[in-house]
Amino acid sequence: MARHRRRPMSEINVVPYIDVMLVLLVIFMVTAPMMTQGIKVDLPQVTDAEPTPESVAPPLVVTVRRDGSFALEQGLDRVADGVDSGTLLQRLQQLRQQHPSAPVYLNGDAEARYAAVAQALDQLVRAGIAGVGLLTQPATNRE
Repeated sequence: MARHRRRPMSEINVVPYIDVMLVLLVIFMVTAPMMTQGIKVDLPQVTDAEPTPESVAPPLVVTVRRDGSFALEQGLDRVADGVDSGTLLQRLQQLRQQHPSAPVYLNGDAEARYAAVAQALDQLVRAGIAGVGLLTQPATNRE
């Protein structure tokens, strides 16, 4: 009896790969709806959600200068310039009564003393302003 040698098959059997892919597809289709996150709430209805330009108050900017004096601006108008902390407090209280929802920012010179910046923050707290943003400038790459 002569033995016939079988030649090796050079074809890849892809049926098992297709079976695995179909099983994975089914698993993902079943689990995907369970992965959505969120809390179901009934949101309140409002008539006008967009603020009108008249209702948006211009921001207040308190600037601490290098010499320790303060300046106060509202929008593009300079309200006080080169004042001490007592005058700054009075002007802040007046402006806060006129525009209670105006955002407040603190702008300090890089060479200003820490004590002057802390004093400005103290005057802001005394005027009843709780949330204060700090203005910064992006750093430039110096080589």
